[in-house]
Amino acid sequence: MQVAMLDLKAQYRTIREEIRQAMDEVCDAQYFILGPKVEAFEKEAAAYCGAAGACGVSSGSDALLMALMAEDVGPGDEVITSPYSFFATVGAIVRLGAVPVFADMDHDSFNIRPDQIAAKITPRTKAIIPVHLFGQCADMDPILELAAKHGICVIEDACQAIGSEYKGRRAGSMGDYGCFSFFPSKNLGGFGDGGLVTVRDAAKLEKLLLLRNHGMKPRYYHHLIGGNFRLDALQAAVLSVKLKYLDGWTAARQANAAEYRSMFAKSPAAAQVVVPAQAEGSTRHVYNQYCIRVPAAKRQAVWDGLKAAGVGCEVYYPVPLHLQPCFASLGFRRGDCPASEAAAETSLALPIYPETTTAQRQHVVDTIAKLFG
Repeated sequence: MQVAMLDLKAQYRTIREEIRQAMDEVCDAQYFILGPKVEAFEKEAAAYCGAAGACGVSSGSDALLMALMAEDVGPGDEVITSPYSFFATVGAIVRLGAVPVFADMDHDSFNIRPDQIAAKITPRTKAIIPVHLFGQCADMDPILELAAKHGICVIEDACQAIGSEYKGRRAGSMGDYGCFSFFPSKNLGGFGDGGLVTVRDAAKLEKLLLLRNHGMKPRYYHHLIGGNFRLDALQAAVLSVKLKYLDGWTAARQANAAEYRSMFAKSPAAAQVVVPAQAEGSTRHVYNQYCIRVPAAKRQAVWDGLKAAGVGCEVYYPVPLHLQPCFASLGFRRGDCPASEAAAETSLALPIYPETTTAQRQHVVDTIAKLFG
């Protein structure tokens, strides 16, 4: 039995005609850069996230960069974030000349620990970027309290977590900014790159809108040095169609995660596999990834064995950011973030997308059991 890590064709087949119609509308109008399709999606996405406003941008990476630029983060500033995330989280900080400061993650949730953040705050701290990893919100209340106490901006990296909730509040509505990615593999994925920045305070939106278009308003009058961070109208049209289906897809991911949990509990490998935990305060986990933990000594064998059995799987992430070669000059060493280092050695993502079947999930679990047998 073959089980792909992700099958985007299965999703596309169910909404093909709607997508093609939406794209045809853009092509017929020949309005490809910003315009009504982008504005409509921004309003829909802001409402979905419970945010005061939203700015469609070119990627999740650029969303993070723009949020930092909007807060004038630059050389000499420090930004606290997690070392266990995709590269873009820290790449945006370094591109602006600021210094990333790593606070270790919680072993169970994979998300940044507020007490670790508290220990890292200095007079140079300009922002905190909690990452809502794998579809689950970080523990936001103590993070927001720390930020308010010290006058620090909070930028939610929600690139993997659209629709997730913390104590009933949506990702992207709690911090000063929320950053989202619409990379095709995300729960809400476009037909290429795309992203979004949400704001809690509508007053912050105007600067974002300027930054994404070279700081220009009106045409050829430049108030800021921004960039070309625009969301294409074709992507906005696709995303508007998909957004209508997102809650249904999320429910399917949650049901799949629950079934995995039940299957692993009954499996002979139960003692060897740690399934994802839903953290206290996390009231809606959207399962962008379903990452189990296996003993480090067995991870490579399990990874190879699954692939040999036709099961797509992946490691997110094999090297935590504080140990990446490009950040060696920052002086971090192995042992500085032990929970993140352990996660990098033991985590393994399994297929969780909505269209997977019970039989496919059982095949995944049975294969893992045989590999531990």
